[in-house]
Amino acid sequence: MAYTYDHPHFALTVDAVIFSKSNISLNVLLIRRAKEPFKDCWAFPGGYVNIDEVIDNAVNRELEEETNLSNISLTRFDIFDAIDRDPRERTISVAYYGFINGSNVPIKAGDDAKDVKWFSINNLPELAFDHSIILKKILEVLK
Repeated sequence: MAYTYDHPHFALTVDAVIFSKSNISLNVLLIRRAKEPFKDCWAFPGGYVNIDEVIDNAVNRELEEETNLSNISLTRFDIFDAIDRDPRERTISVAYYGFINGSNVPIKAGDDAKDVKWFSINNLPELAFDHSIILKKILEVLK
């Protein structure tokens, strides 16, 4: 049976905030976006949840596609649902965070990431979407 809905649908995305600690600072992994919106801006690895996958699988898939990192223990953190957080459409994101030992783990940009790089949390570029809000909230909880 086909259904029709009286309510518009929204998109569901995931964001992976990956940290590593060096001798001098805490670092976070960012990708440079290859596509609009926010083309060439830095953001967390992440993207849309496919209709046939669960959220936990989506965040691991997106992380591996965009950074080549896999088997990272991720903690589901919070939901970010500001009405205008994505200019393309109404989008709700589930943010995760995780830690790896050292920032010398091999990373490689892929999928819709033009570049991938570690940044000190004390020297970050401007972040796309609401990612600065997500990072601030995670850091407050981790302190």
